[in-house]
Amino acid sequence: QVRLVESGGGLVQTGDSLRLSCAASGRSFSSYAMGWFRRAPGKDREFVAGISWNGGSTLYADSVKGRFTISRDDAKNTVYLQMNSLKPEDTAVYSCNAKSVFIQYWGQGTQVTVSS
Repeated sequence: QVRLVESGGGLVQTGDSLRLSCAASGRSFSSYAMGWFRRAPGKDREFVAGISWNGGSTLYADSVKGRFTISRDDAKNTVYLQMNSLKPEDTAVYSCNAKSVFIQYWGQGTQVTVSS
């Protein structure tokens, strides 16, 4: 069982930066691929960024490529999403995801609001 708790969201202005954190409790955090997803009002959940279990590879949605960076610190059981040059269209609830071959877990999410 893995419990994920996101933090770091808030209200910012266009062009600002935020860093989201996702703290995991439970066993074998380092064996999970981690990802960030977001759901904007009235829209489906969409993939934002992902990082492999060993941190060796990352993947980004085209809409955030070059602005967002995902990283993980296995010593702290935490995955981060550094978000720069934020835009109003980045406004959403951001959730982290832990995925293995057999199972995946979701956090509750943290709200990010970008004002124009």
